Amino acid sequence: MQRVLNIPLGVVMAKESVDSPWEDHIWRADSVFLNAPEASQWRQIQEAGRSVLFHAATLPLELHPTETAGYLANLKGERPSVYVVWRQAFSGPQPIEVALVLASAHEAEAYGQVEEERVGAVAMPAALVELVAAFVDEHHVEEVFVKRQRQRHHREEDHNFGQEPIDELRRRMAARESSRKGGGDEQ
Repeated sequence: MQRVLNIPLGVVMAKESVDSPWEDHIWRADSVFLNAPEASQWRQIQEAGRSVLFHAATLPLELHPTETAGYLANLKGERPSVYVVWRQAFSGPQPIEVALVLASAHEAEAYGQVEEERVGAVAMPAALVELVAAFVDEHHVEEVFVKRQRQRHHREEDHNFGQEPIDELRRRMAARESSRKGGGDEQ
């Protein structure tokens, strides 16, 4: 049985004022933190200049033994990150809904291709880097790359595609025709 590790993370979202004729603010993922309390409602943490920070959600970071290649790619990167996925909320008190937190660079890339969802990378806390690295050390199995071998080309005469080659067909038809003509003359 494969063990899935769940690590609860608090997600901090920032609402930033912008100078734009189309919108007055944008949302971005600001940070994550360990040992987060449950967040049934958003809680304002800080207001600084043009930004307001909210503890928007507490979500489990799920680490799966089969996804270690994505975690390893993340850890080997310039800055290990936690990827926060959020989308517009169509109901409820808040304008956005924080949906997921991810540690796999590969999985985050897939979510980034969905138009309705936004993905933001935030710095992975040092204690979380250690937990993810230990998980990868325990479960990662290096996959051996096996180059596919080319198949040899068949000779032209081997390509029958379910029937005989046209030159064979013509010879056989000519032989049949000549035998029919030859047989008809003898009677």
